[in-house]
Amino acid sequence: MASPRGITASRLTRWRALSVVALASLSALAMAKEGAPTAPVVNSGLDAPLFYQLLIGEMEAAEGRGTQAAEFMLDAARRTRDEALFRRAAEMAVQARAGEQALAVIKVWRSTLPASREAVQLQIQVLFALGKANESVEPLRTLIASTPPAQRALVLATLPRLFDRAGDAKEALVIVEQVVQPYLDTPDTRTAARIALARAAWASGNSSRALDLMRSAQRDEPAAPAPALLAMDMMGSVASAEAIALSYLARPEVEPAVRMAYARALTASQRLNEAAAQLRMVVAQQPANTAAWLGLGAYSIELKQLDEAEGALRRYLALKAQEAAAPAAASPPADPGASPDDDDEANTDTAEDPKGHDPVQAWMMLSQVAEMRGDLRGAQTWLDKIQAADVDLSVTTRRAAVMARQGHIDQARQLIAQSPEREPGDARAKALAESELLREVNQPQQAFGVLEKANERFPDDVSLLYEQAMLAERLDRVDDMELLLRRVIALQPDHAHAHNALGYSLADRNMRLPEARGLIEKAMKLAPDDLFIVDSMGWVLYRQ
Repeated sequence: MASPRGITASRLTRWRALSVVALASLSALAMAKEGAPTAPVVNSGLDAPLFYQLLIGEMEAAEGRGTQAAEFMLDAARRTRDEALFRRAAEMAVQARAGEQALAVIKVWRSTLPASREAVQLQIQVLFALGKANESVEPLRTLIASTPPAQRALVLATLPRLFDRAGDAKEALVIVEQVVQPYLDTPDTRTAARIALARAAWASGNSSRALDLMRSAQRDEPAAPAPALLAMDMMGSVASAEAIALSYLARPEVEPAVRMAYARALTASQRLNEAAAQLRMVVAQQPANTAAWLGLGAYSIELKQLDEAEGALRRYLALKAQEAAAPAAASPPADPGASPDDDDEANTDTAEDPKGHDPVQAWMMLSQVAEMRGDLRGAQTWLDKIQAADVDLSVTTRRAAVMARQGHIDQARQLIAQSPEREPGDARAKALAESELLREVNQPQQAFGVLEKANERFPDDVSLLYEQAMLAERLDRVDDMELLLRRVIALQPDHAHAHNALGYSLADRNMRLPEARGLIEKAMKLAPDDLFIVDSMGWVLYRQ
């Protein structure tokens, strides 16, 4: 007898495999529903037609017919009122990239099981994926209303993240306003609701409203960090926002995480002395805060405070060694006869970082400190702590720089050339690293040649063109510099530094000053807080 619907031997084999999986899954589901495994066996609602329907649905999905599979599963879910089957039907539609079908499945799911938070959450995700944020007001309201009161503030606080990719910031503001309206004056939720609305207002360009909401939130709840954290995010574009942050930081007790956020905001404005001061307060309050010690080391290097940098980085490594040793101390040693002195300093330093801060960064920075002191042997010693598995192009470049400073320029260049190219951009990065190395040892002509060859291999690469232009300027090849920078601007019109470099170079040579000023003005519009561009504007105005 002919097989129905053209069933082949391979398809029958696949059906048998799926049958086993389906039976096992449904058996486990039945056991879970009935309680402990020792409970008496109770027949589930799975009859032969339902089993066949589920099997056909999975077969359709396996064959790439996701929309048909979702229909099979939805029909089964509707009849059984089983949330797992609704979930599977929605998954099938999503995997088939059938967004409208997924929404239809979720609509039936919600009408059948009105209390399902999972259905609401999935509906919101699908709406945003389809660019239908304007239809999300009802499910968002439902989700927040169904959230336990103690957790509502957290849900409100995460609301703006949904709209990061929504596209229309003004529409997002309208939606957020409708969703948070019932929670703006409730004591448990008012701060989270106002800050969510403030973020949406700021994203839409309404900074004054955002500031008003933040001040209102801070006035009603001075101990809440959320207004200050948003103010720190806004500092780069809204000058008056910093006052809100400072008002919170003036409190006697400030969470270290908030101070670290303020340090990052200060760093974006090149206020490194103030950022380092914040981290000093953090380590005074939390002496075991590894991230703060690592950050303080980095700031101190930039500020050329080498003793403080070395002390901070060594403290960081000591803390990481303690963290790595703590779990080992809590468990029995593998060798009961091992001596506690068997572990030396090198072994503790190379322990994996259990909290995500990498000791390799500290070794790299300590190498930089030694190099800045003229201690090239010490710089190499720190680099030698890095294991082969952790060596990437940044480590190789640091090693090459130390070799070049010792006069071994050819070997240093060869070290970079031999570095593996694991990612598509590694070849460009190697060219930039080699040119930087040659520039540091005062061989700008050779550096220019390296970038010239790289630009032949990777035409229209903005980074390579810009760096070659900077070398042309150093070599007083002004015409080449201008051609290269104009090429960068043509490829990337919002490249602030290209506009600034060309404008500054013209002003420095007292050439075409109106054009130079126009270029720098454009750069200032693109990057209004860049101090180098501000300096260029002062110079061209002086020239004029």
